[in-house]
Amino acid sequence: MANSVSQVLLTEARLDAPKEDVDPSTALRTSLAAGAVVDFWGVVRELEDGRKIEGIDYEAHKAMAEHQMKVIADAAAETFELSQVVLHHRVGFVRTGEASLFLRVSAQHRAAAFEASKWIVDELKKKVPIWKKPAFGPSRPGLKATARQAAITTAKSGIR
Repeated sequence: MANSVSQVLLTEARLDAPKEDVDPSTALRTSLAAGAVVDFWGVVRELEDGRKIEGIDYEAHKAMAEHQMKVIADAAAETFELSQVVLHHRVGFVRTGEASLFLRVSAQHRAAAFEASKWIVDELKKKVPIWKKPAFGPSRPGLKATARQAAITTAKSGIR
């Protein structure tokens, strides 16, 4: 695409939608041609492998992660004919109940917006170098386990 309609961000800051962006008739619409705006929030859930967690520590290779996020967002914009893609992911410690991912997709029709949202999240999990480590129990950074137990927990969590 000649003009990018995508915005990506890797941040340690809390993810919040700007107050003015709550109403889809306001500035979040990038064009009057966009009839669908889909927001997706990835939120840290309280259980990981059936065990209660306090949150997740996310680590990333920053430059590589931002590059891959941009490649994915731009590819989605072109493939699904999107007018906007906003893709933000947190790094650092994210508490249970807080958002680790925010995605906004604007398209002419709802089918493209929903399909693009799913595709972007799937590609993010496959290709972006962001790793997660659940923090179990009453203290951070997490589970006191053998290296083998930690590897099993990480493998089961999908690392993303």
